[in-house]
Parts: sequence; C-alpha cells; structure tokens
Amino acid sequence: MGGQEFGLDPKTVNRIAEDVREVCETGIQLCLVVGGGNIYRGISGAAAGMDRASADFMGMLATVINALALQNALENLGVDTRVQSAIPMSTVCEPYIRRRAVRHMERNRVVIFAAGTGNPYFTTDTAAALRASEMSCDCLLKGTKVDGVYSADPATDPKAERYEKLSHFDVLRNDLQVMDAAAITLCRENNIPILIFSIQNKGEVSRVIRGEGRFTLIEGG
Repeated sequence: MGGQEFGLDPKTVNRIAEDVREVCETGIQLCLVVGGGNIYRGISGAAAGMDRASADFMGMLATVINALALQNALENLGVDTRVQSAIPMSTVCEPYIRRRAVRHMERNRVVIFAAGTGNPYFTTDTAAALRASEMSCDCLLKGTKVDGVYSADPATDPKAERYEKLSHFDVLRNDLQVMDAAAITLCRENNIPILIFSIQNKGEVSRVIRGEGRFTLIEGG
C-alpha cells in the first residue's frame, strides 16, 4: 500500500514487480505468496466481533486482489506469470494444483499463490511455508517492513537487538514474532532456510538471494 493507509499503491506494486523481474533474469525460479493486510486483515475483523472463519475468508479474498495486481505489473514487464488460488475462482485465475504449478515453474513462469492455504485460522506465512515445501524450494524469503529479526519491535524499542542468524528452534523458543509458529515448524521439518529482509528497499530481493544486503538467516535446529 506504499504510503497510503490502505489499498494498492501502483508505484509500490511496480517496484516489487521490477525486483521480481531482476531475479528472474538471472535464471532463478520464483514462486510468490502474497498477503492481504493492505485491504483486509481477518484477525482484525475477528477482534471486532466478526466470526473468525468468515473474517479469514475475507482476508483470503483480499490476497487474490493483490495477486492479480502483481500479475498485471509483472506481465507489463514481460514476465510470464500465473496466479493460482487455494479458493477456486476459475473466472479470474487457476485453482491451486501442485503438479500444474510445478510445470509452470519448469517453464520459467512466476507462480503467484493466492488465498493462503484456503483454510481459516492459517496465516499467509503458513501458506508460504506450505507452498515452499510443496514446490521443493531451496529457501523461503519473507519481505517485511524491517531488515531482519529483532528481539523486539525496533520501531518502538530502541534497545531491540538485531539477529544475523538464528535457528528455527531459537525463533520458537524465544517466541520471536517474525512468523507464526506453524510456519517456522513446517520449514524446520522440511529443512527450508528462511531469509527475513526489508521489502521496502528497491533491489533488495536480488541482493538477499546473492547473500548480500541486510537480512536474518533462519536455518537448522
């Protein structure tokens, strides 16, 4: 949403699409999982008194909107892209079918996975860990607002410690709120390293993949 309070900021969407194109041009295969918090957060709706399952489904639909926006931006840059939704909606995108997604990636298409896992009570972080496991990904990159994992929120705690490297177990044991426990556990069980970096910096995706830039590596243990 860029500097807006909600919704889609075209400049931000295009910048992220350019970062993805930069990586694709190196021959690296990418699949993406998008959130929907810029439009609607299911957990916020539940906190306001809405039925949790209904609120979560609304949040999943928001991720489809973001996925279609990102697909449009990528294809305007010449990147062949497919959107697959865990909630079938064949009018606007493909349903999630694992073997079809693998085939798309083999043909060097960027696959954008929308609608989370398709189930309430699971976050898009868990969806990312699930899809990374199903696609046999080498690593999971989480683009967020900060440049790594901190002991506390660096925006409110100036003494927050930044970690360069952690194990999956460290994150779980210390209850570090970078991803939910289900996502961390799934990556741990499937030996998938996680790189936490800031999506706010142009070109950071490519730098992180090269082992440069600023990020926290979560692996092992």
